This record gives sequence, structure tokens and C-alpha cells, in this order.
Amino acid sequence: MAFKDAFKSPATSLDDQMESYATKRVPQTQRWPAFAILLILTGNVTAMFWFTLGGQISFLVGWPNMLLPLTYLVVMSTILGALVMRIASKEGLSLVLLTRGLGFGAKGSAIASFVYGINYIFYFIFEGSIVSHALSQYFGIGQSSGTASVIFALVGAAALFFAWRGMHSMNILQRFGMPIFIGLFIVGMFMLADGYAIAGPGEWVSLSPDDPTVMWQAFSLVNGQIVFQALLATDYGRFSRPKIGYRGTAGIMFGEMIMIAIVMVLGSMLAYTLLPTLTQENPQLWATDPGFVFALVMGFIGVVFTIITQIRINVMNLYSGSLAFANTWDAFARRPIRRGWWMVGILALGIVLYPINILQYTGTFLAVTGIMTNTWIFILLADYFVCRKMLRYASVEKIEYQDHEVRKWNPCGIIAMLVAVLVGAAGVIGIYPVYYASFVAMLVGPIIHVVLTVATRGRFYRVVSDTIPATVTQGKE
Repeated sequence: MAFKDAFKSPATSLDDQMESYATKRVPQTQRWPAFAILLILTGNVTAMFWFTLGGQISFLVGWPNMLLPLTYLVVMSTILGALVMRIASKEGLSLVLLTRGLGFGAKGSAIASFVYGINYIFYFIFEGSIVSHALSQYFGIGQSSGTASVIFALVGAAALFFAWRGMHSMNILQRFGMPIFIGLFIVGMFMLADGYAIAGPGEWVSLSPDDPTVMWQAFSLVNGQIVFQALLATDYGRFSRPKIGYRGTAGIMFGEMIMIAIVMVLGSMLAYTLLPTLTQENPQLWATDPGFVFALVMGFIGVVFTIITQIRINVMNLYSGSLAFANTWDAFARRPIRRGWWMVGILALGIVLYPINILQYTGTFLAVTGIMTNTWIFILLADYFVCRKMLRYASVEKIEYQDHEVRKWNPCGIIAMLVAVLVGAAGVIGIYPVYYASFVAMLVGPIIHVVLTVATRGRFYRVVSDTIPATVTQGKE
């Protein structure tokens, strides 16, 4: 394969580009080289969110302690991403479609799909808010003003334009967007060094040194991401060629996560460099707001840098969110809504919710998303590797997902997720420390699922119908 071909996508119709196999398998003829998948995922690497998260973690635990949660993030995301991406690649199915066969049923999977989609609404607003904050800093526009909302809508519409044709337009955007990002960031670092005293790692001290819980809080923040990064990668990994093994999917994930860790460290440097110079109320929040930071340091160039970066990542947020909501709707409705219109809906909802300034709720959101998404994916992995591979209650050769292949509801996965989320919610409302919540939930869920599947002898994998004979793929009786 020529080097340039390693980054090229296969030709396909405009309709298939737009729908992007949201509710069916990706055919063998539409599989992409691994490097092309990694190229698209670089859009996630440059998300402004990582600058924020890096600053928040370093404020909690300082240097070098922040390397512990960062290592946990890289290692766990690589392992989990390698596992779920390999399954998705083998099956050619998105994770929300895999959920139908892996313990939830056709309609039960819609619950997980809806939760998954909600995540992307948050990230879409988060990234869009950063752009508005950059413009607010440079032009003096009120962050909660009508003008800021209009700007948010316009930049979101630009992301919608690039996301409309799915993987193909994203491949083009990310191919040219990454060099621009790197070039402008280097310019920004020179401007930072010229105007400020750079704070080195020795100055990155914890702002709460006497709080013994800060390390748990830091781990809770990244725990909300270890699975989400695997989920995001799997939306694109289903297009990778079936022959790719766990080593290949692990390579894709590790390459992405190492770059993310570097961006987080740079976010810490930016936060500590600017913190002593800020006079605004709650300076820690401002120091970890990339829109404000880059506009402050780089002026108009910083605004341009922020806009380009936001569009690149929000293309991914719109794309993955549309997949989730398309599958949620498809599970209940007779007439599907095309993937593109779900992106329009996400944009509209983002415009409505923008004035809330959700950046201030990042910690709470990551705790909640860690509870829900971690529990969901650990249940799927338990189903695939324990219930199917080890206990052989169903086949691992082909995961069922169509309505006539799976039950509408599989109570094993649904009950397991409901109980685990309730256990995690108890931490969110203060019954026990919230920073334990996502860890407890992601352990409780898969254990309950395996127990229920064993107790029911896997009978909820099998379809029972008056017109279609019950089938047993490879199960125990």
C-alpha cells in the first residue's frame, strides 16, 4: 500500500456518506485503513476540553502527582478502546447497535443509546462555549448575551456542514486541520513566553494540599473519560478492516491517548502561567477556560485558533451524537429520521442551553457520565467475554442486532445498569463521596449482569416469536 493510500477512504455514494451506516453494518467494501481512522481521531486530541481537564487535575494534585491519573487515563482507555474497537471492527456495527445483542435487547439498547447521545450534547456545548468565550474576551461581548448565542450558532452551523457527509468530510477536515492546529499552537507558545513568565512543573503545586481526597477527585475526573474515549473511537473503529487485531486497535488508541496526555500537560502549564496574573472572580475557572486563555495570550490569532479547533472537535460530537439518537429513535419508531436531522437537533438544543455556561459544571458532569457510560460498557464487555466467550450462552461469531434476531428487552443488562446507576447516583447526592461513585457503579453493573445471565441460563438472548422459530445460536439449555 502506498503511503498516501494509508489515509484514503473508499469511494461510496453520497447517501451512504450522509447516513454513515447509522443503523446497519458497515459492508466490507467500505472499510478504512487504520491510519485513516487515527487521522480522524486526531480531531479529538485537539479538543479544548483537554486543556481544561489538565488544568483542573493539576490544581487538585499538582506535579508530579498528576501523572498518576494521566497514566490511568492512557492505560485504561487504551485497553478498553482496544477491546470494544476490535469487536466493532469485526462486526461492522456501532456500539449502540452492538448493545442490542450484548445484553440489552432492541428496545433496551435505546436507553443506553440515549444516555450516550446526551454526552455529546454536553461536549458540543462545551466546545462551542469556548469559542464564544474567546470572542467575548477579544471583542468584549457578554458571554451570556444574545450576540454570543448567535456566534455559537454560526460556528456550530460550520461544524454541521462538515459533519453532514460523515466520515468522508471529516477525513478531509482532519487531514488539513491538524497541521493548522500545531502551527497556531506553536505561535501561541512563543507569544506566551514573550508576555508571561512560564510556570514550570516545579511551580505546579496543589491548591488544596491539606485535602486528603484530592487524588480521588482527580481519578474521578479521568474515570469519566476512560470509557468515553473508547466509545468515541469505536464510532470510527467500526470502519476499520476486520482483519485488524487487538494489537492494531490498541495501537490506534495508544497513539491517540498519548497525544491527549501531552495536551493535558500543556493545559496545566497554561493554567499555572496565567493564574497569578488574573484578577477576575474565581481565577481558577478562568485559567482553565481555553477560549479566554488563548484570546488573552494571542489576541485575534487566538480567536481564530479557538474557532478552528472547536469546529474540528464539534464535527465529531455532532457525528457520534447523531449515531446515538438515530439508533434510539430506530428502536421504537416505524419511520426512521435521517442522521443529518439529529445533528440539526443537537445544534438547536445547544443554542438553547448555551447561556448556562456549562464549563463550571465539568466536574459534576464527568462524575455522572462516568457512572452511566462506564457501567454500560463494562456490562457489554462482561457479556461478550464472560457470558458469551467463557460461558457460551450465545455466539461470539456474529452479534445479533436486527429486530428479528434479538428480543425487544433483555432484563439482565437493563436491570444491571439500572441498579448500578442508582448506586452511583447515591454518591452524586451525597450519601457517600461522589468521587467513588463511577468506580463503584462500573464494578456493580457487570457483576449483576453476569449473575442474572447465569440465573436465567441465557434465555433472553433467544428470540421467541409466533412467526419466527426460536433460535439458539450456541447456547446452553
